[in-house]
Amino acid sequence: MDPPDAYKPPGITAVPYGELAPFLRHLSEEHKFILAELDQFEKALLEVRKEGISKTLNKKLADFFKFLDEIIVLHHLKEERILFPILHDRLLDQGEHAPGSVPETAVDMLENDHIKTMQLVTLTFSLMGLSSRLTDLSSRAVLIDTAIEQGNSLIELLRLHIFREDNVVFALAHKYLTKEEFQVMENQLKKYFSLGLT
Repeated sequence: MDPPDAYKPPGITAVPYGELAPFLRHLSEEHKFILAELDQFEKALLEVRKEGISKTLNKKLADFFKFLDEIIVLHHLKEERILFPILHDRLLDQGEHAPGSVPETAVDMLENDHIKTMQLVTLTFSLMGLSSRLTDLSSRAVLIDTAIEQGNSLIELLRLHIFREDNVVFALAHKYLTKEEFQVMENQLKKYFSLGLT
């Protein structure tokens, strides 16, 4: 008995992009941008594994960490401040949660992913930085290899996280939230992030 495939969640059908509320389409568009950057980061990690650290590769890694700091963190804030609070409440109201003394919804899982993302980023970045300070080549190689493994874990975590949002959580939001609630979210996007949707 194999566990279910994380990329084939049972019982939920993704909502076609054109049927999503504008706020969810906005988040979905950002996901595409993030996935493209993850592909570039993955390529850079493969090059580091083959060639070692160079100025060019160091720049590619630094560019990704800057992207993460400026774009991904902002994306997560949009979700955490605007979408997650109301969706979490609605999922509890609808019985879409795990049993227990503190019922957990899909939102709890996504928030945990956000925390794990930052932990993996910190670990990967720190290990890469430390490796450049080591004079012992075998120790440096071990540290770089560990950093690459953590970077690959980060990539897989973010890819799965985005898949779950696009295919499961956005479907639940589409199902349970009203047009008026999505309008409030659009207004909050303008208020908190100075962004309007077209």
